[in-house]
Amino acid sequence: MSNSGTWLQNITVPVVLLEITGQAFWTGIATFAAIFPSMLLGPLAGNLADRFERRRVLIVGQTGSAIAALALWIVWISGVRDAAVIVGVAALTGLFGAFTIPAWQSFIPLLVPLEDLPSAISLNSLQFNAARGIGPALGGLLLAIAGPSWAFLGNSLSYIAVVITLLIVRPKQSRQVRVQRKVGRGFVEAINYIKTQPGIGAGIGLAAIVAFLGFPLLNFAAVFVKQVYDVDDGYVGLLGGLLGLGAVLAVPVVSGMFGDLKRASVVRWAVPIYGVAIIIFGTSTTLAQGSFGLLLAGSGFMMIVVTSNTAVQSIVAEEIRGRVMAVRIMTFTGSYPIGALLQTRLSDATNPRLIVSLAGAIIVIIGLALQTQSERLGRLDDPPDTGGVAVA
Repeated sequence: MSNSGTWLQNITVPVVLLEITGQAFWTGIATFAAIFPSMLLGPLAGNLADRFERRRVLIVGQTGSAIAALALWIVWISGVRDAAVIVGVAALTGLFGAFTIPAWQSFIPLLVPLEDLPSAISLNSLQFNAARGIGPALGGLLLAIAGPSWAFLGNSLSYIAVVITLLIVRPKQSRQVRVQRKVGRGFVEAINYIKTQPGIGAGIGLAAIVAFLGFPLLNFAAVFVKQVYDVDDGYVGLLGGLLGLGAVLAVPVVSGMFGDLKRASVVRWAVPIYGVAIIIFGTSTTLAQGSFGLLLAGSGFMMIVVTSNTAVQSIVAEEIRGRVMAVRIMTFTGSYPIGALLQTRLSDATNPRLIVSLAGAIIVIIGLALQTQSERLGRLDDPPDTGGVAVA
């Protein structure tokens, strides 16, 4: 996916909406509208990833995303400054993305030998989080120098390289086991399969916690710049970039550079660290403290999300991979916009520092509770499922 361009748009839209409305709640609405389609369309998207050639699904979806991003640029340069219109057009990108995310996640294992799958997953997460640093930083720079229109145009153009690459690459198609299922039946089959795999269930649950409580930090970067630090809009990109940089700094841990760490051990320490980092950001009144908190939060996010994703991808059987990844993505993308919507609404009613700090405190409590769940966490290290999928 065109991650740098997507993050460029994701950092620009909240700033634009804050300027138009003056309300943090609109940034939550934008997040909800852009990401929630991934939850609603998850069963269909997962079915497509298991039924058709994943490369072709990606080409169609990425082309549609490019057109949707271009539409947002056209709306902006046309002088439209209606918050609802901007949110609606921006949501089209999320709509096309909803069809491609399960296919993208399931496409990675087709590109590498099975023994290199954990490293490939880590590298995929690295590029995602590197983009999470580059995109917001570039977005902040473009906002300060040229305004939102160039950020929106840049997002559309960024899809071109992705489509060209997909047209060239030839994955090991013999490894993809295509399964013909009706959408509803295929989705139910995935849910029932997850129930038989505690390691997959644990990985999906961890991702949901991070998405609901911690991931709305990206929305609050714009809120804190305007309402807490009272600095230039360009600093929104700086704060978003620090989240990405922190994630990159955690790569040695999740990629095995410090030895073959158990996934359960990484999560056991990463969750409370992530919560503390969010509290540091939430209680900040200065840009320096907030920057440190986001840098540390980026590392915690990387360790939790990559480790949980690696667990799911390493355990799941190939013939149901797309649908299981769709469930994981639905859980994550459903939890994030709901969390962002709730937290930004409460922020308008109280103050952003209180709400962010409270979310961090809840994550710390969850992290401490996990210290007593060694057996359950240990299922993250379950071996790959080679027994096949029992169809009811």
